Amino acid sequence: METAKLRLRISHRDVHYGGQLVCGSKVLELFGDLATELLIRHDGDEGLFRAYDAVEFLAPVRAGDYLEIEGRITQVGTTSRKMEFTAKKLISARPDVNPSAADVLKEPVLVAKASGTCVVPKELQRKK
Repeated sequence: METAKLRLRISHRDVHYGGQLVCGSKVLELFGDLATELLIRHDGDEGLFRAYDAVEFLAPVRAGDYLEIEGRITQVGTTSRKMEFTAKKLISARPDVNPSAADVLKEPVLVAKASGTCVVPKELQRKK
């Protein structure tokens, strides 16, 4: 099945809570971006995210962290595409050391995972 990956640094603009903590909806936004890429690769159309079946936030994400977001299509129906996503922290900001300090993590930390369903109407599917 189709897979895709993003890597990015979480910006200070994404901070929503004290302690430089980023709202979980930012990770869901990234899952949505990846779902769009997967649908374009699979169907030639952006489609629509219909629903999440499960979402788990497992570790905090803070400004300055680097995340790797992975997604894959796990099942294909006539118009539906089931997908799974993970978000892992690869680099952790260390403002406790100094404002620009960061550590590469020996092992990535799973910060979130989710599964959901996207839909591409039959008339918009350009790839078979």
